[in-house]
Amino acid sequence: MLGATDITAVLLRLAPADEQTLIDRIKVLAPLVQDSGAALLLDGHPELVARTGADGAHVSGVAVASAISSLKPQWIVGTGGLRTRHDAMIAAEAGADYVMFGEPDSVGRRPSFAALTERVAWWSELFEIPCVAYAERFGEMGELCKAGADFVAIGEAAFADPHACAAAMAQAQLGSPA
Repeated sequence: MLGATDITAVLLRLAPADEQTLIDRIKVLAPLVQDSGAALLLDGHPELVARTGADGAHVSGVAVASAISSLKPQWIVGTGGLRTRHDAMIAAEAGADYVMFGEPDSVGRRPSFAALTERVAWWSELFEIPCVAYAERFGEMGELCKAGADFVAIGEAAFADPHACAAAMAQAQLGSPA
């Protein structure tokens, strides 16, 4: 998939395991991702970034401050799981490198697509910190770009057919704002 389209970052969600197993997994994957030109971000494991060669961490909610204090400025720290506009502003003020809107919660629910596009549009009009919008389906990518998303995250759909991912990226870029 990394060779099929232009990917800026890979958000690595690891299955539960002991710390050494997690470190070993990350150390295998980091060079593969980075050699393709993408950054490797660890989801929920900021304490492992420095020991594994990852490029940064993605943390949930407004508790981003502790990850920022331990990782920045050397590594990327982004945040998602932001349920309100206020939460997003707190994360940005704390120093997050990006905010993500629309990703599913722990039980797989996500905001409505209308709410997501509204949040992305609001953010892009007022703030300089990049906004990542989570697309559940390839067909959502173009609309999220039009709303002002700086980046679009693709979930499980990307793994079903990497060529479809490349085609959807090309289509979204045609419809994206300049």
